[in-house]
Amino acid sequence: MAVCQDRVVIVTGAGGGLGKAYAELFAAEGAKVVVNDINEKAANVVVSVIKEAGGEAVANTNDITDYEEAALIVKQAIDSFGDLHVVVNNAGVCRDRMFASLSESDWDMVMNVHLKGHFCISSHAVKYWREQSKGGKDVNARIINTSSGAGLQGSIGQSNYAAAKGGIASLTLVQAAELARYGITSNGLAPAARTGMTEDVFADMMKKPEDGFDYYAAENVAPLVVWLGSEAASGVTGKLFEIEGGKLSVADGWRQGPQKDKGARWDVAEIGDAIGSLIDESVPAQKVYGT
Repeated sequence: MAVCQDRVVIVTGAGGGLGKAYAELFAAEGAKVVVNDINEKAANVVVSVIKEAGGEAVANTNDITDYEEAALIVKQAIDSFGDLHVVVNNAGVCRDRMFASLSESDWDMVMNVHLKGHFCISSHAVKYWREQSKGGKDVNARIINTSSGAGLQGSIGQSNYAAAKGGIASLTLVQAAELARYGITSNGLAPAARTGMTEDVFADMMKKPEDGFDYYAAENVAPLVVWLGSEAASGVTGKLFEIEGGKLSVADGWRQGPQKDKGARWDVAEIGDAIGSLIDESVPAQKVYGT
């Protein structure tokens, strides 16, 4: 049997790139998919592809950054297919600038689409699942968030994007801790793939090869996302996966490092030596992208 047979899935930003690959593979694995994208034509094309392959899907163009409109996405999934099991928060945008040149609008746009967008739709989905759980239903639901290597290590020229993606990584941890009681898991991923957001910036590196393995194809990321959305993934939560080509790993997040305890208040004059010693003892962080 297909791994997501009859599961109802919302994929945001599914009109192209990674979201398109996710939506199509979810449908191929038996899911009923709400293809959300602000580009109506792109969303309809993906729905047509899914239906032509024998799958089930509907298009949705509601704005994930508007709380009330995000509720309509969840409502459409339930009205169309009778339930909801998975939310894949994929939609994104870039407004890259060096920090000294970053405008308020650059900051707000990226925060709204990434961080607020993750909140809005997930909030409505969680309320639906919580009511199901309180009503005695055995909920087996999924939130799948999209962070980035920029959110884990930082990235030159992307302070707004890195801050949003770092926030999403932390959001994932808290969702996993709080929502397990309702039968909801929350995981994230930091994918590397050729999409509308990356193909211009990394055009040479991500260029599609004439033959052989297409390392940066969005389709390489989709199997992880579809598996995380399946019932088989019920025991996995609070994790952030990095995936690139055929490489798959679990990110090793922030943890308390070396510690010195004086047992009393530190003097200002002592702090410098203590910090120098702690830095020498700690494992160096990965370098910020672009340095």
